[in-house]
Amino acid sequence: MAYRIAGLPRGAFAQYYGKTAEELGRMGAKRVFADADRGFPCRVSLDDAKEGEGLILLNFISHDVTNPCRSAYAIYIRENAEQAPAFVDCLPPVFAERPLSLRGFDAEGMLHAASLAEPEQADDAIRALLAIPEVACIHAHNAAYGCFAARIERHGDGL
Repeated sequence: MAYRIAGLPRGAFAQYYGKTAEELGRMGAKRVFADADRGFPCRVSLDDAKEGEGLILLNFISHDVTNPCRSAYAIYIRENAEQAPAFVDCLPPVFAERPLSLRGFDAEGMLHAASLAEPEQADDAIRALLAIPEVACIHAHNAAYGCFAARIERHGDGL
């Protein structure tokens, strides 16, 4: 089963760019600076920020449904993020070396199946979930912190 992973649209976060710390605070967000080359995964570029790079930490509704599976949590957005191209049948850099929680949702947004995957198992786990006809999409979360990483959709074959 072919799949596609895309970063969140940069424009969706335009209201946060260029704001002062005080303005961000009033918006429920915070500017942070990466203190290492790993550990600050941007959801727009689907890559980690480099040490010293500025990011905005904000709350994001990753599963905006009107059922019990609605989900929101903190994510990082690099202030100067370039929009990542879609990753088709391959994993983005941000997934490397991270265990993932993969949540397969049905067409109504209800959780239908889930899987935990070590980095070297992620591709197989994604394909296995998408092989379940009821799974309409997958949300990948970083297993340790629980934050949303990316949405995974079926790709190709007329879908």
